[in-house]
Amino acid sequence: MHDKTRALMQRGTAFLGSEYAVLCGAMSWVSERNLVSAISNAGGFGVIACGAMTPDLLDAEIAATKALTSKPFGVNLITMHPMLFDLIAVCAQHQVSHVVLAGGIPPKGSVDAIKAFGAKVLVFAPTLALAKKLLRSGADALVIEGSEAGGHIGPVATSVLAQEFLPELAAEHVVFVAGGIGRGDMIAAYLDMGASGVQLGTRFACATESIAHPAFKKAFFRANARDAITSVQVDPRLPVIPVRALKNKGTEQFTAKQIEVAKLLDAGTVDMGEAQLQIEHFWAGALRRAVIDGDVESGSMMAGQSVGMVTAEEPVAEIMAQLMDQSEAALAR
Repeated sequence: MHDKTRALMQRGTAFLGSEYAVLCGAMSWVSERNLVSAISNAGGFGVIACGAMTPDLLDAEIAATKALTSKPFGVNLITMHPMLFDLIAVCAQHQVSHVVLAGGIPPKGSVDAIKAFGAKVLVFAPTLALAKKLLRSGADALVIEGSEAGGHIGPVATSVLAQEFLPELAAEHVVFVAGGIGRGDMIAAYLDMGASGVQLGTRFACATESIAHPAFKKAFFRANARDAITSVQVDPRLPVIPVRALKNKGTEQFTAKQIEVAKLLDAGTVDMGEAQLQIEHFWAGALRRAVIDGDVESGSMMAGQSVGMVTAEEPVAEIMAQLMDQSEAALAR
């Protein structure tokens, strides 16, 4: 069963230690103990979204996830987190097997600190030159994520990135493809191009095991691809990584927030670092309101363009089985 898919995923599964080379994207507030353990138990590879967690919170989350699964899982750390090295130390204490560094170029010494306790390091890279540099300087695997993805995104489509990166890197390196993947047919296509595996977030966000609020899930079921829009950058001096989310009042509030922070920059009340941190905190709060409190009007409904393929609440194991069946059927064609 799924023989062709497994054969193409072999490098990815050997790297992850899972049955399928399917990573779950780290979604703040969503990718926590329940969803992460369910994905790993279903043969995929769950990843805890550390996001803005303190070291103590991450410590508790890893311990709780271990209590729910004996399968491997990873931890996603945001490179701009002010306590990054303390979070790495928590991962070391728990002997976490894989750490994903997201949200910018890993700061000096971070990759070495992770490798020092024997974990594998996965990184994101928006350009081929940077990808090669990160792989040379110790990263073990790469995730290429296109603009179709939910949450913080880059400007280039997944299909273009795959054509640029895979022919150059896939023979030598473990490369996962992410962004806009909602069906197994697409997984098969990227595996066929040389990817070692894939990463999906949106497709798993509304799984039965996801703790996201029922109102959050309902909004996903109603939405189609064109409802998942990117945030607008108001001020060129305030470089804000665009975020893809379902259009609502929260989208407009974010535009207003940027104007407010830009004015503080103008007045010299805050510096650039503080300005960007304020914006990150805005996102963390707005996302929590949507996911946990079910405030789908003013919360941040981060979603990828594959949201149109999310139509009902299903157990993770069923979603995984569907994806693998679709992939196998596509490869058989």
